[in-house]
Amino acid sequence: MTNTEASTSNDRFERGLELLRQVGGKERPAVLDSLADIAPDLGRLTVEFGYGDILSRPGLTLRERQLATVAALAAMGNAAPQLRFHIDGALNVGCTREEIVETLIHVNVYAGIPAALNGIAAAREVFDARTDLPAPAEAAPAPTGDRFERGSAKIAEIDGHAGEQVIASLRDIAPDLGRYIIEYSFGDIYSRPGLDLKSREMVTVAMCTALGTVAPQLGVHIHGLLNVGGTETEVVEIITQMAGYAGFPAALNGIAVARTVFAERSGN
Repeated sequence: MTNTEASTSNDRFERGLELLRQVGGKERPAVLDSLADIAPDLGRLTVEFGYGDILSRPGLTLRERQLATVAALAAMGNAAPQLRFHIDGALNVGCTREEIVETLIHVNVYAGIPAALNGIAAAREVFDARTDLPAPAEAAPAPTGDRFERGSAKIAEIDGHAGEQVIASLRDIAPDLGRYIIEYSFGDIYSRPGLDLKSREMVTVAMCTALGTVAPQLGVHIHGLLNVGGTETEVVEIITQMAGYAGFPAALNGIAVARTVFAERSGN
């Protein structure tokens, strides 16, 4: 390694270490010590790439990045220790427990109720271990009115014509599924207080990218994020971040979907 390469690597490590301290809330990140006896290079690479390269990028706030990570890890359901770490990290960078819980409730639409329940169990462990958190906020009133009408208005606000096409495509084979999407996903979940629509669409793009099996729905929600105030830069940043949590293939596939969406919108 040349002196220039060594200097660059050191810069990345120090930048990542500083950010990891901010997220993890500790002077000496546990990932370094936990891997020191078997895979110290993995610890170094985690700091350099995951934090020094990815999470330190501009384009998203740390709050947004942590909520996206919590949503993706909960949706994938295969990394409970890391989910607990990032729930704790979300608190450390300014997310409230209510925002975290709402993110995990939102997970159930895209990864199923078991994934959401497991995410809530992880959050309970983290919250119980923290003595510095304020008391839980008083629960906000549940949405009122007709669920179908409320959901129809919400899907039109977020997804516009793309959402209408999804529902229309189900009328000849599974109309009840279309109704459930409107009533439950949008009438019950998206209409809840606790997360603004832009945050909901951000975590949805993160989940759909990380799951790696729902390209059509990812396209719909990239449109949705752009419709509620997100930018193309934010879309790309969320998908790029998923390279660290779901792997490069998932991120590459996500970027391919984003490219198509951006092209469609630039042609309108």
